[in-house]
Amino acid sequence: MLCIYKTIDGKIQEIDRIEDGCWINLVSPTESEIDSVVQALNVDPGFLRAALDDEETSRIESEDGQTLIIIDIPLAQQDEETIYFSTIPLGIIITDKNIVTVCLKENTIINEFSNGTVKSVYTNMKTRFVLQIFFRVATRFLQYLKQIDRISSEVENQLHRSMKNKELIQLLDLEKSLVYFSTSLKANEITMEKILRGRTIKLYEEDQDLLEDVIIENKQAIEMSNIYSSILSGTMDAFASVISNNLNIVMKFLTSVTIVLSLPTMVASFYGMNVELPFQHSPHAFLFTMLLSLVLVCTVTFIFVKRKMF
Repeated sequence: MLCIYKTIDGKIQEIDRIEDGCWINLVSPTESEIDSVVQALNVDPGFLRAALDDEETSRIESEDGQTLIIIDIPLAQQDEETIYFSTIPLGIIITDKNIVTVCLKENTIINEFSNGTVKSVYTNMKTRFVLQIFFRVATRFLQYLKQIDRISSEVENQLHRSMKNKELIQLLDLEKSLVYFSTSLKANEITMEKILRGRTIKLYEEDQDLLEDVIIENKQAIEMSNIYSSILSGTMDAFASVISNNLNIVMKFLTSVTIVLSLPTMVASFYGMNVELPFQHSPHAFLFTMLLSLVLVCTVTFIFVKRKMF
């Protein structure tokens, strides 16, 4: 999908063709859409295709007056019961007169700019526009981290009531999401610090202040991600120990019950042999075996109870 936007009278508006000072947004573009942008802006095709690799890491690169910035952005996907969090690369290409964004999937960050939710966006102010994207990315990371913390608390409460694999798998998915977030945030931080040094993109004083704010937000997201990851990892270990301990208790109980129930069987087996046994010919032999079995069961049960086997 290819969409073209431009700030007109202080508002983001979609236009029909590429003009100077406009923003071109590509979402999972086709080859024809890539070719049209390459021909219109003389952009390096490698820059456009770089962000279409979902394994691409955050980086910045300049060549022939064009600058490619790739940052990782958070993505939330929901199925019938669970929300999955991951990251995907977003490519930002800065040319002399335009700015191009490329992404594999439609995302809320770019949508906020295209539908006018973000205020004071001017497509002709390319550096400021890029930094505003950075700020929205850092803010979105923080929002998703708070959602992960809330979801993990809800799953933990469910685990207190029932030890099921479903809840543990949910915690495992959240822990995996935190690893993705932490890795992407650290890579983004390196890219932002390179931009802060001002060697690749010219920064004005206001832009530098905004970038410093973005770096602070990004550092906060890194700290939150590490804290939540540590808490979640500790919670997983604790519940794994609880489940293992519960299993041991159940096995101990079942073993004790098996021993107790085997005693009457053992007594009955003795009196089923073709050998002479006490009271074998007595008319009260059955009553005697029942009484003997009951005494043995009560004795062993008392011993197990005293030793807290039940």
